[in-house]
Amino acid sequence: MPDDLLFSAAVNGARARRLIPASRSLLDLLRDDLQLTGTRHGCDVGDCGACTVLVDGSPRLSCITLAAEVEGAEIRTIEGLPWGPIHAAFDRHVAAQCGYCTPGIVLCLHALLAEQPAATEADLRESLGSNICRCTGYTKILDAARDARDARARETA
Repeated sequence: MPDDLLFSAAVNGARARRLIPASRSLLDLLRDDLQLTGTRHGCDVGDCGACTVLVDGSPRLSCITLAAEVEGAEIRTIEGLPWGPIHAAFDRHVAAQCGYCTPGIVLCLHALLAEQPAATEADLRESLGSNICRCTGYTKILDAARDARDARARETA
């Protein structure tokens, strides 16, 4: 078909190649074509953050990103993020209730702490502000974010 394109990118460290419609969203490519269902389908307009993935290390809303836009990029989903201080902090603080928003929040926090290991309270709040959680009220999420930041600081000290 003339509207199809060959998509090729590194997804969670493995090369992904697929013939896809040019209009395919990154979210649909990840969930439907690559079976990476940890990336959540939320609002379809980029408001909730549930579909957040990392593209070349930066958070990106996959529901409003065409797969063609990230051709050749390094894409990381929650499945490709090894267990570490962020996961452990979320576990310790019971920061996930239903868990729907958690993958996007964890990936945003991972990107922030990779860039700014000594992130301030304002940095943490700003980073997490793009993710909507309807269950927790954010208190436990922020507690976990502070804990993860402090754990990373101890690791690098």
